[in-house]
Amino acid sequence: MLNRYFFHSILVACLALPMFPANALDLGDLVNKDTLDKLGNSLPQGTSQTSSAEPSSSAGLANFSNKDQVGSLRQALTQGAEMAVTSLAKENGFLGNDKVRIPLPENLQKADSLLHQLGMGSYTDDLITSMNRAAEAAVPEAKNLLVGAVKKMTVEDARGILTGGNDAATQYFRKNTESALTDKFKPIVNKSMQKVKLAEKYDQFAGKAANFGLVDQRDAKLDDYITRKAMDGLFLMMAEQEKAIRENPALAVGSLAQKVFSALR
Repeated sequence: MLNRYFFHSILVACLALPMFPANALDLGDLVNKDTLDKLGNSLPQGTSQTSSAEPSSSAGLANFSNKDQVGSLRQALTQGAEMAVTSLAKENGFLGNDKVRIPLPENLQKADSLLHQLGMGSYTDDLITSMNRAAEAAVPEAKNLLVGAVKKMTVEDARGILTGGNDAATQYFRKNTESALTDKFKPIVNKSMQKVKLAEKYDQFAGKAANFGLVDQRDAKLDDYITRKAMDGLFLMMAEQEKAIRENPALAVGSLAQKVFSALR
């Protein structure tokens, strides 16, 4: 019985011929309705990560004015954001970091294994490198947006972050910058990937496959996939910076920030 591996076999054939004419591939000619009925549902949606940390106590903030709370938090968050961007916005910032390295889309990973077995793994190896280089080129655009979000922070925002979980600040950033970051990242990713012929081939095939429910719609275009993964990596690094400062306030820049975070422990 045909199953989801049928799709992967087709994808392997497509990727193994990177110069194959685009109009020669027609998913409708390869998969009929009866076959589609047997292929099952589309790939599962990813789940978002939530913090399991217990909120901090607000009692320790009583000795600090609202101005000091907001000022110290802004200082710490600006520090964390700049460190996260700096760590990623360099050669191998994504590619050399297993925590944020962007892998092939899920539906390509089976093809990657088969291509390596066939001695053609260089195709997908080059694609992985190109995707991560695109993310490294895009992430510097985040700095001004993140710093801007810090400047707009209200007293209520600050108290919610200070007394929240280990990633409360990161969630604040995500809520207030994700849409703008997408707009900034995507054109840079697109420009970086235009010279990658395999990326164009992927979009041609995956776009058709998504219409049949064989590929997650979010992964139907590599630009969208890379942009999303680049932001995931950025917010992950920010969350790590935030957690480190909460656990060790001495890492915060400025004596006031150190005192405020120490009071929360």
